[in-house]
Amino acid sequence: MGKLFGTDGVRGIANKELTPELAYKIGRAGAYILTQEKKGKILIGKDTRASGDMLEAALTAGFCSMGIDVVSLGIIPTPAVAYLTRKYEALAGVVISASHNPGEYNGIKFFNNQGLKLPDEVEEQIEDIILNNKIIERTPIKDDVGRVYNEANGGRDYKEFLKSSIKVDLTGLTVAMDCGHGALYKIGPETIEELGAKVIAINTHPNGMNINDKCGSTNPEMIQKLVIDTKADVGISFDGDADRIIAVDEKGNLLDGDHILAICGTDLKNKGKLKNNTVVGTIMTNMGLDIYLKENNMNICKTTVGDRYILEEMLKNDYSLGGEQSGHIIFLDYNTTGDGLATGLHLLDVMKSTKRRMSELNDLMKNYPQILINAKVDNNLKYKYMENDEIRREIERIENLFKGEGRVVIRPSGTEPLVRVMIEGKDQEQITKIAQDLANFIEERIG
Repeated sequence: MGKLFGTDGVRGIANKELTPELAYKIGRAGAYILTQEKKGKILIGKDTRASGDMLEAALTAGFCSMGIDVVSLGIIPTPAVAYLTRKYEALAGVVISASHNPGEYNGIKFFNNQGLKLPDEVEEQIEDIILNNKIIERTPIKDDVGRVYNEANGGRDYKEFLKSSIKVDLTGLTVAMDCGHGALYKIGPETIEELGAKVIAINTHPNGMNINDKCGSTNPEMIQKLVIDTKADVGISFDGDADRIIAVDEKGNLLDGDHILAICGTDLKNKGKLKNNTVVGTIMTNMGLDIYLKENNMNICKTTVGDRYILEEMLKNDYSLGGEQSGHIIFLDYNTTGDGLATGLHLLDVMKSTKRRMSELNDLMKNYPQILINAKVDNNLKYKYMENDEIRREIERIENLFKGEGRVVIRPSGTEPLVRVMIEGKDQEQITKIAQDLANFIEERIG
């Protein structure tokens, strides 16, 4: 893992860790690596954070100084940038967002000209230029300096793409929606309404700092309450940049990414569209999904955590559906990244086509009890936990205790000074105690 790029781009507190100076350097180095001295344009989209304007200005200066034109899309979801990069034939696309993180954070992530997140080796090339202060000998002048253009139709083009890809009539449905004061605050309700549903939307008034603030997909209690209070047929909740979704059935029960994969995987299989009869998950995928897919003659392939690694596996082996428990779901027949709104439309399409309530679909798979606890550690040591013999032996002891009826998954956070401890087994009380004890054990040794 690089020193700048985490699992989802460069991220940090805006103007402290992610400064305009760094953004300018990222712009220059990114343009140098990604454009290979070609003349063309790079798209920039952002979420609703106050710092987005500052970072966009710095990135834009970096790109233009390399002779690359910039097309500013304004506030728009991450998956829209991935799609529009292809549609507008750009050299690359950039999203300024810190996804589900609080408002003071921000981030920068790239898509290549195919709308794909950059592989590790390309990010490392960009890092090498920045961290080693390498000189980029490209200083265009006169008419060769890049220019800035505003594209007002990006949101419209993305909406039309979704509606043409997932043709569903939502007439008669009531959909509750939590936009999290994020990038989908306008496009989300508009799209669902244009497809015929009644929409009850909340958290649609961003002020630059309230993004993800006790709302959105990482705070599902709000959408659960809204569904119950309004008697909606379904609830959908998004994170700041709208590349993930958490859904709620009409009874107020959550549908995380694993349940969504079960529902959509079954639907694609029934339609003959589940390529190679396989769903792609991660090491954090609940064992309940493994069991459900096996019982219904579908396969599961698992990657490390991160939708970029899911996508790599899907591209490598020609799979059409993959995703994470957190709600990043990729339908590769339509887009090249997780897309919260597209996933919501797919769920609504399954409801309509099967004439089943969301609670019935939610019951397709049964979860194994699972607990996730964060161990706070030294950020410089979070990738070295298995080098500690005491930690390694303790993990082995716990795994032997389960005797094949549970599992331990330990992974460093890609964006925070944390090691995530996930324990899965048959008894919730037992695994909760084991997970807390193990998190404490890790903190004592590398905290």
